[in-house]
Amino acid sequence: MSHDLHAPRFRVRPPAGWINDPNGPFRWRDRHHLFFQYNPNAPVHSDIHWGHASSRDLVHWDHHPIALTPTPGGPDEAGCWSGCVVDDAGTPTAVYTGVDRNHTGLGTICLARAADPHDDLLIDWKPLPTPVVTGPPPGLDVVMFRDPFIFRHTHRRWALVGAGHADGTPSVLLYDCEDLTDWRFAGVLLDGRDPVAAGVFGDRGAVGWECPQLYGTSGGDHVLLLSLWDGDPYSTGYLTGRLEGDGEGGLRFLTRFGGRLDLGRDFYAPAVLQEPHRALMWGWSWESRPQEEVDRAGWAGVLTAPRVMDVHPDGSLRVSPAPELEVPRAVEPFTDGPGRVPLPRSYDLTVVAREPTTVSLLRDASGRELTVRADPAEGTVVLDRTGWPRTGGEGSAPIAVRVPKGPDLTLRLLVDGSLLELFVGERAMVTERVYRRPGDISELTVDGPGARVTGRAPDPRKPG
Repeated sequence: MSHDLHAPRFRVRPPAGWINDPNGPFRWRDRHHLFFQYNPNAPVHSDIHWGHASSRDLVHWDHHPIALTPTPGGPDEAGCWSGCVVDDAGTPTAVYTGVDRNHTGLGTICLARAADPHDDLLIDWKPLPTPVVTGPPPGLDVVMFRDPFIFRHTHRRWALVGAGHADGTPSVLLYDCEDLTDWRFAGVLLDGRDPVAAGVFGDRGAVGWECPQLYGTSGGDHVLLLSLWDGDPYSTGYLTGRLEGDGEGGLRFLTRFGGRLDLGRDFYAPAVLQEPHRALMWGWSWESRPQEEVDRAGWAGVLTAPRVMDVHPDGSLRVSPAPELEVPRAVEPFTDGPGRVPLPRSYDLTVVAREPTTVSLLRDASGRELTVRADPAEGTVVLDRTGWPRTGGEGSAPIAVRVPKGPDLTLRLLVDGSLLELFVGERAMVTERVYRRPGDISELTVDGPGARVTGRAPDPRKPG
């Protein structure tokens, strides 16, 4: 167990170095595998490899040797960047962005095969020597091209690639890749001129859409997740709609709803695993503290808790923590009612508010508090961490969330070291990094008539 109070214990984070985008969440036999952008040599965004961890329960993760390493003189010499992992006729295969030393912002699409498909841990990977796609299709004036994502639809295998065009329009490109070694460009699936996308993200909606991800829902819709490159600040969005044929051998995405994916300031580049009865999502939470503190700590970045994704009947996002996260909790709650209660380093807190309710989580020496205020009758939740200001231009203003009004409102807070994940009634999620300072008191108080409170910490008898 790390003695660094800022270091999460139950989320995927290598003990040292830099981590960013989750890549290739993949279920192989009885284990979930997660890969991620990784610099093993320093807590800075450089020298990108693919790190690798796996888990039987989505809570306790085993770290494995580096899966992908840049090949000197190869198409990924300047980094093995984001992508996915698929089962290709029984062989786990990584599909990723390779960047060579001469790149101009455009990646290539590379493959790497698991050396031994019978190895449950998938330790060894062998990259193919040449890319399967050497660059963007001609004629579209593409200036950003990266982050392949594979999915199946109409009994075929397709790929999405994030793109941006010289005129400032972001887009998602579509490829037919039934044969993973032979890709056919099948058109632009969607771009920033789509009326729903423009209404949600603005006329520009960033100059490029990174890390496109797609999952199917229980009602037959699909959800397209996008990371908005060159935003201010960088953010994520989602669009719900339906996939259908375009009459020319490709697909089109008919949008009907959209919104911000995570309303916090420390979440980006989500990756999705489509399972038979659900879709799981992880995101990257970056550091929001000064670089000199990061250098002293020796690590930077963490992946979020896995989240189950779906949509509500109105097309809005449905999101909740994966149920597996309840497994490591202690049987007895550390609180089930009012009063001041010391908070452990990691905890899972549920508050059901029936009237205006204020939840305080942290207090500094001057009496300022980190609070979550909920008003079910107004359908509002406000996270106020202004007493713990951030570095960077995005500021520390309170974050306001609006949800449908009702007789009550459920808040779920997962706190693990410096990582705070707030879920509001399966309607919204907020990811923030909050760093305790010397003298801060981590203590729970709940002020609200009739509020129901349950808080549990990880069971110390279980590994982690």
